Amino acid sequence: MLNHQDLAKKTANYVKKSITLKIVSIGILILLLLIPAGMIKNLINERQNRRDAAVQEISQKWGGLQTITGPFLSVPFKTFFKDTDGKTQFKLGYLQILPETLDVTGEIKPEVRYRSLFEAVLYNIRLKFSGNFKLPSMTQLNIDPDHILWDKAYLSLGITDMRGIQDKIIIHFNGAVYNAEPGLKSADLAEAGVSTMISPLAPNEPHAFSFDLNLNGSEQINIIPVGESNAVKINSSWPSPSFNGAFLPAAREVKKDGFSANWKILHLNRNYPQFWEGSQYKVTPSAFGVKLILTADIYQKSMRLAKYSIMFLVFTFSAFFFSEVINKRRVHPIQYILIGMAILIFYTLVLSLSEHMHFNYAYILSAAAVSLIISGYAKAIVSNSKFALTILGILAVLYCYLFIVLQLEDYALIMGSIGLFIILAIVMYITRKIDWYEVETGQDTD
Repeated sequence: MLNHQDLAKKTANYVKKSITLKIVSIGILILLLLIPAGMIKNLINERQNRRDAAVQEISQKWGGLQTITGPFLSVPFKTFFKDTDGKTQFKLGYLQILPETLDVTGEIKPEVRYRSLFEAVLYNIRLKFSGNFKLPSMTQLNIDPDHILWDKAYLSLGITDMRGIQDKIIIHFNGAVYNAEPGLKSADLAEAGVSTMISPLAPNEPHAFSFDLNLNGSEQINIIPVGESNAVKINSSWPSPSFNGAFLPAAREVKKDGFSANWKILHLNRNYPQFWEGSQYKVTPSAFGVKLILTADIYQKSMRLAKYSIMFLVFTFSAFFFSEVINKRRVHPIQYILIGMAILIFYTLVLSLSEHMHFNYAYILSAAAVSLIISGYAKAIVSNSKFALTILGILAVLYCYLFIVLQLEDYALIMGSIGLFIILAIVMYITRKIDWYEVETGQDTD
């Protein structure tokens, strides 16, 4: 019979050599390493937040995202009521009238500004507005004609960030010239903007308008299609636009030296009429426009990289585990931890280097450094040059594969799934003749 000392020695030897326990311990190590992997993701978010704060600081001094609403007419009218004393009182409401036609042309001049390591896309846009209004007939309105103050009508233009206005806005309306003043008489359509009182309006007559707008903004410009028919044309020297909002361009052309886009939108395409009382309709959901994007968003790419950390840990640890089985040379859990930390250092290297150089160069340098240090460490602990070269090859294939996945944003999921399937098939093929029970029992001997 075994005494307690022999039993303890036998148990310790089994724990030391058991393949099953080794796999379990490697799995636990991978789960533990996911904690620093999560910290790396937090670091990426922190750097991105700092970038966003720097961009916002620049935008606050230049002009933020701009949304243009209008022009539109705000015509006051009286509504009467009796107060608590029975006296007749009135209050003013506003009839909002949108233009019959609206033509907008503009050119965006982009500019990249830097704050520390971070960059922000700013722009100056010069827009030309023209069109005409057609007033609704009295039979179309639920307002007493005597209560409408046509001589107090305002032509209004909504602008989200007034700091971006660079020149006086001189409005030509029915042959007369007006200077726009800050502020809107009504916040029914827009919260901020400019307006001017115009000469009395005559029903059943067209009212032509035109004006220029010189405006600074950041990243994106939006226009709300308030016309019954809208024609918008915008061009720029920026090579990477993103057309977004409720409507895409009817025609667009994007080249390396810039883009041009044309929108054709009818009032039937949106969910509000050409005139109404008060604030019963919201126009902002119909906004459309263009965003000047930075194609090399290093934080977005770094976050996508970090999501593959568990895959690199699993496949690299698997390679070392199979080396233990085949070469009968054990790798200590502490050595697994060091290898795992080297894998995770790759993501911080890419993040830090990409803030100072092109992302692709940062990726290549980081992948090469990590691959060399892990393969060199593999040779030192296993004393097998062939195994070290195998590890180097595996890491090279993994990093090349991940680099390709990063470039194929639209096909990243399918490429990732196919790649993982192929890698798993290769592992299954290589290990198909290993008798795990024999390995287990063969190592469970004193």
